[in-house]
Amino acid sequence: MHRRQRYILCILIALLGLSNLLTGCGQKGPLYLPEPETETEQQEEKN
Repeated sequence: MHRRQRYILCILIALLGLSNLLTGCGQKGPLYLPEPETETEQQEEKN
């Protein structure tokens, strides 16, 4: 690759990485996996 093409590729990769980091900012919600529902809870939801 030529220097200019490699430079543009590096800039593009850096911008994509930065945008991925910034999309994670402000995400809210639980930081754990919810526990699986028990059978009785699933039966109650069906009724």
